[in-house]
Amino acid sequence: MITVGPALDELRRWLSAVDRLALAVTSPGELPAVLDLVADTARDLLGYDFCAVLLPDPTGTHLLITGWSGLSEDYVASVNADRPVQLALNGSGQAPSGRAFSSGRTVAISDIAAEPEFVPWGGVARDQGYRAMVSVPLIADGAVLGTLNGYRAHVHDFDGDEVERLTLLANHAALALTSARLVDRLRDQAELLTKSERIHGQLLDVALGGGGLPGIVHALAELIGQPVVIEDADGQVSAVAGGAAELPPPELRAAASGDAVADGAEVAGRHVWTVWVAGDVAARLWVGPGHLSALDRRAVEHGSLVLSLELARIRTAVEVELRLRGELLTDVLGGAAADSPAVRDRAARLGHDLSGPAVVVVGRVEPADPARRILLEQRVLAAAADLAARFHPRPLVGTYRGVLAVLWPAALTDPVPDPARGTGSGPGPGTGAGAGGRLDARIGAGTGGRVGEAVRRALRSVPGVAAATVCVSPPAADYPLAFRMARGGLEIGLAGGRIDTAITLDDLGVAGLLLQVDDPGPLVAFADRTLAPVRRHDAQRGTQLLDTLRCYLAARQNRAATAQALHLHPNTVTQRLQRVESLTGLELADPEAMVQVRAALTVLDVAGFRFEDGEP
Repeated sequence: MITVGPALDELRRWLSAVDRLALAVTSPGELPAVLDLVADTARDLLGYDFCAVLLPDPTGTHLLITGWSGLSEDYVASVNADRPVQLALNGSGQAPSGRAFSSGRTVAISDIAAEPEFVPWGGVARDQGYRAMVSVPLIADGAVLGTLNGYRAHVHDFDGDEVERLTLLANHAALALTSARLVDRLRDQAELLTKSERIHGQLLDVALGGGGLPGIVHALAELIGQPVVIEDADGQVSAVAGGAAELPPPELRAAASGDAVADGAEVAGRHVWTVWVAGDVAARLWVGPGHLSALDRRAVEHGSLVLSLELARIRTAVEVELRLRGELLTDVLGGAAADSPAVRDRAARLGHDLSGPAVVVVGRVEPADPARRILLEQRVLAAAADLAARFHPRPLVGTYRGVLAVLWPAALTDPVPDPARGTGSGPGPGTGAGAGGRLDARIGAGTGGRVGEAVRRALRSVPGVAAATVCVSPPAADYPLAFRMARGGLEIGLAGGRIDTAITLDDLGVAGLLLQVDDPGPLVAFADRTLAPVRRHDAQRGTQLLDTLRCYLAARQNRAATAQALHLHPNTVTQRLQRVESLTGLELADPEAMVQVRAALTVLDVAGFRFEDGEP
């Protein structure tokens, strides 16, 4: 189990390493020093025995070791002189680094002795003393710049988490490499270089000083004397400098939403740049209206680079934070004692209070584009976390058993004032949670429907969400029980056609009441006294008598409507209902019998959601 202290220390180490890479770009040092720093950083953060950065030679036909850490100079000289990695080869003759560079994909070898294609480099590998290696491409602006290699002295399987962290570092290294090359070229233009470095340093100082996106945008606007706007990949404005009147209209921004617009391109009198993070479009930077000099353009390019680093830092911090909170939520809803000192300490460090009753809100969204479901679920989780961040103690947000879950303290009422947002309840710039309208002044758990509606609005406001449905449990000190009640209520509500709304157990009538029964065993026993023969018949013969009976009740005992809903002939429905009567000894035309059947079906549905192994 990951504890909070080490995880935060690890995050600080990573952010400090990114800062060192960024600072190295603006220092007087040469490109080889930056590459050595990249190798040193990778070796330090990931615990490799050796690391190396390989870049193409001037002819573009070979990869050469240009920066390294832990490798001997003899090994580097031997590989570069006698066994450089050829890029013209394909298939079986290509080295791992060449494959990574050519394909743009990570190549890992757990044991080079078992890799026939590694034979040409086996001798120098033995001399240097490594048995396993991984090569990750350095990618910036969609182009492969080189590779970042990690070497281990022993046989080693590189798991997904290790490769993901090395890839994250490689992305930062690629940005640093791109910046370093840019500075290298600018050194040939002494006057322009001096001013350009000063601009970059000013922007970087703002970022490192905690100015965030608004601080960087305002600093850039002052440097170039032009309005500046940054928006995220979904077109939501994150920061503005220069006044709201200078904000490009939505239709203008939409015209530049495609990747075809080149950096610095002019769109209706304004200039637009694309900000990339890890090969993805993370934001758009709008400048103008107004003429941009060559130095202005350099300043915006530096600003775009600093913004990329800041967005990457934010993304990493958010991912780590969400992971820590999600792990705590999983433990608590999974049955970990919320009042144990270890759990209490973890919660307190993250700003949560698990000392009293809470309601559990569970939610599910429907995407407008099913192909974007995974990305949308990440943004929905971030929107819910943004809503929770407005309160203290902070509601606990994460995903559990396939649904979004929020553990909301029952005593919680007022949002915490946040100067960055203007008010405690107003939406923050560029955040999804605020886009659905202002929060009520008090949305305490005493009114579960208001809590559920606040969460639902946060989810619904995320671009691309077609519908958001949530269900709220009653306040309970037993958090796993509260989750099961809310989860069951959500599934029953969705099955009953309650879409894009906030549901409380009171809304579900008898089903909501039954969900609150402590022991589901008697519920099943009650239902089985009426429907056990039907359940056995379905299980043994593969029939669908129970489903037919449910549909018959939903259709208000209209056999023609039931047949139409099930795509069956009315005679088939009649035969199935007669079989039900035969098995149960009930007459479905008898109102009292139908009340008994309806109650038994409701109990079965509720019990199915209350059993731990029966939850959907």
